[in-house]
Amino acid sequence: MGTVVLGTGSCLPKKVLTNVELESMVDTSAEWIQTRTGIETRRIGGKGEKTYQLATKAAEKALAAAGVSAEELDLVVVGTISSHMLMPSSACYVQKELGATNAFAFDLNAACSGFLYGLDLADKYIRANHDMKVLVIGAETLSGRLNWQDRNTCILFGDGAGAAVCGYSDSDRGVIGSSMHSDGSLWKLLYMHAPESSNPDLIVKGNNGAYIQMEGREVFKHAVRAMEDAVTRLLVKENIDKESISLVIPHQANMRILAKLVDRLDFPQSKVFINVSKYGNTSAASIPIALDEANSSGLITQGDTILFCSFGGGFTWGATLIKW
Repeated sequence: MGTVVLGTGSCLPKKVLTNVELESMVDTSAEWIQTRTGIETRRIGGKGEKTYQLATKAAEKALAAAGVSAEELDLVVVGTISSHMLMPSSACYVQKELGATNAFAFDLNAACSGFLYGLDLADKYIRANHDMKVLVIGAETLSGRLNWQDRNTCILFGDGAGAAVCGYSDSDRGVIGSSMHSDGSLWKLLYMHAPESSNPDLIVKGNNGAYIQMEGREVFKHAVRAMEDAVTRLLVKENIDKESISLVIPHQANMRILAKLVDRLDFPQSKVFINVSKYGNTSAASIPIALDEANSSGLITQGDTILFCSFGGGFTWGATLIKW
């Protein structure tokens, strides 16, 4: 008995940015990008594709798949670090667009772990009140938060949104458990400044702009170790062996991180869902986009045990197990 995913949905911008196109924008080559990251293309938001608009379209698909109306929602949570406004939240915009008049709504900032943090939160709410329906969304337009002259970051990220409608089931299905973590002491390895303060006493030194800055090699090492640890701890805690996992859906950071993680965890490639080559790193949107692709393509069937794991700026990281 527990929190189940009733329906999933996703939305990707129309514009596709290829590695070849990036060659004319920044000092890099298509071959270098492919070799270093495994990414071939990424989606870039255009007109009518702000974060909340992508989130709304993903949510509409998830609601339709779940057979749940917007009026039935009690809570809307959007994991994002790229809302087009600081206030109101993207979640409030989504609530308005959907007509979810009975829900309260807020954004959650946990970078690439935003969707898993949101799913964990939904599980807590639903376990406390079995009648609740919670919409969890991961949505990003990181193309507007990049320094397009920095080849170490601009080649990695893309835009998109994914959503899941969650509710209660008295069957043996649902969220089995989660393992959520953070370490604020390592923030300088991966961060993004806010726009410069209009109060001179509060101006942050070294603020060169509100875009992603990253120490790639250090992030790589911490990401692999952290996700491996979160997964291992969760499997031990829930007394579940790796062989019983039907599908692993990790955060789609880049192929080097994914390959190392899969190797360390010793999962067969056939059980790991990867779509990073098409979309790049979409931060909080990466897991729900991948989940919706796996779900809609028939790779997930009722009774399967699904493992999610993620790592993002903050640092934040975690793992979640769910029986579908």
